[in-house]
Amino acid sequence: MQKTISIIAVAVIITSSVCGCGVLVGAGAAAGTAAMEERGISAAISDKLIQATINSKWFEANPKIFINISSQVHEGRVLLSGNVVKPQYRVDAVRIAWQADGVREVINQIEIHDQSSLIGFARDGWITTQLTMKLTVDSQVKAINYSIDTVDGHIFIMGIAQDQNELDRVLHHANGVSYARRVTSHAVLKNDPARFTKIIVPSGPHRPTAR
Repeated sequence: MQKTISIIAVAVIITSSVCGCGVLVGAGAAAGTAAMEERGISAAISDKLIQATINSKWFEANPKIFINISSQVHEGRVLLSGNVVKPQYRVDAVRIAWQADGVREVINQIEIHDQSSLIGFARDGWITTQLTMKLTVDSQVKAINYSIDTVDGHIFIMGIAQDQNELDRVLHHANGVSYARRVTSHAVLKNDPARFTKIIVPSGPHRPTAR
């Protein structure tokens, strides 16, 4: 579902540049939301395009990778999470992610073991929803700057924190969600110099494949 929403969002933004006002209403709302994010509208659109490209390449290469692995993208930093049954699937997923233009970093959190049950998927969705709600109602957290994914009770957080106090509040909320067994944050602080450092990505077979 997350992948579908992301692809639709990109389609709406792109289509709005060539279509009439009906589409512009939806695109305007999407643009307004993106403009409120710390990364800005340009980076938000770029990240959605990166995510859509990765999903498309995954599907073309191996539908099983597309189905079982999720991606989150913030300022060109790509977080991969999910479960696969074969080590080669993980290697391929990371390799393909690097092929998308604009990728600055690929964080590999893909695990190798049997797929989750329907109950597990439902529980993960419930965990993500509960944490999202907690962040949204917390006036000291800019929830719009975070994206969350949950795999087998393991919460993954990406985004930009205004400061360490805000990040601590986010992690406190995450650790307080029922059924969450682990929390991993890849969020960065607003003033982290790494956000503004251009990462030179090697090309060809020497391109990094995991972290």
